[in-house]
Amino acid sequence: MAPKRVLHVLGGTSLGGAESRIMDLYRQMDRDQIQFDFLVHSDEQPRRPQYFDEEIKKLGGNIYVLPKMKLYNYSAYRQAIADFFQVHHEFVAVHGHMTSTAAIYLPIAKQYGIPRTIAHARSAGVDKGLKGLATRMMRRGLADKAEDCFACSKEAAVSVFGQRAYDAGRVTIVPNAINPDRFAFCGELRQSIRGRLKLGEDFVVGHVGRFHYSKNHEYLIRVFAAFQEKYEKQSGKGAVLLLLGEGALMEQAKELCRMLGIEKNVIFAGNCGNVEEYYNAMDLFCFPSRFEGLPGTVVEAQANGLPCIISDRITPEVAVTELVCCESIDKAPEAWVKLMMDKAMHMGERRSRMDEITDAGFDVRRQAEKLQAYYLELAGRS
Repeated sequence: MAPKRVLHVLGGTSLGGAESRIMDLYRQMDRDQIQFDFLVHSDEQPRRPQYFDEEIKKLGGNIYVLPKMKLYNYSAYRQAIADFFQVHHEFVAVHGHMTSTAAIYLPIAKQYGIPRTIAHARSAGVDKGLKGLATRMMRRGLADKAEDCFACSKEAAVSVFGQRAYDAGRVTIVPNAINPDRFAFCGELRQSIRGRLKLGEDFVVGHVGRFHYSKNHEYLIRVFAAFQEKYEKQSGKGAVLLLLGEGALMEQAKELCRMLGIEKNVIFAGNCGNVEEYYNAMDLFCFPSRFEGLPGTVVEAQANGLPCIISDRITPEVAVTELVCCESIDKAPEAWVKLMMDKAMHMGERRSRMDEITDAGFDVRRQAEKLQAYYLELAGRS
């Protein structure tokens, strides 16, 4: 018997947070029973392959491409969605992670016979300016246009679906789970990565995330500049900022490093499929985001045993261990520097925290079992 197919709707298949979490789940599925396909968006003709394309195809998934939705092509986008589902109605569910346009594509999918529609909130905020305003408008009433509402945290649920829907119990919280074993601390890997990056005995402050407004790289860089100066004076050792990720604001971040005179102490490592190895090279993880859903990177860092300082705007649900402390990004960088200095001067023995991550419900294997059972139940109803 052929596996039941679920369509995941995304902006793309690059090495982003949502994409990585979905791929973690996909790898754990019994693909004789459940198969994932992907509907992504691009204005390129033809679309250039993205990070996960090859793996998706090897796992048996299909990738379908539609144009991006812009305000001026609203009617054309609706028609493209309708044309797609008129041909492709073989899915037991459409699982939409792209909530900005889910109020368009989910009702159309239902109209063309898809048994179940799901909207999945993965962020607790929007971009600044007109784009953010448009996103909020497009999400309005989404809880009534999707049959099932998922969210990675309470904050994401309220931001996307509204307080009323959350209070009514209409949103299911699905943690951004990881494979804890993959992120276990390894002393040998630490020495290997640090040697490759020529870090020596430097104290390494790390961050993993795309260069985007939400991640607040400008603040992080200014904090590090102040920390580096103080740390080197007090310890006599060097400090390095290790940044993993890419994005539209990357060049702007590099220019700020040059302006502050710290470019030689900042490593822009780009997108890395082996991010787990880089956590081992770090000594402290800093994450001053303006908004998040539930950042899997902070869970990964904890699994690796890294002390973490995160923005107080991030959901407290991510603080699975005592390794996490919060600070306001409305304060001057010195508030963060004080915490960072305390962590740097009182480093304890590094140990993995996989068991705590698993016990808190962030083990992707358990989440995959639940999700697969849910999809199979939908298939049984259809």
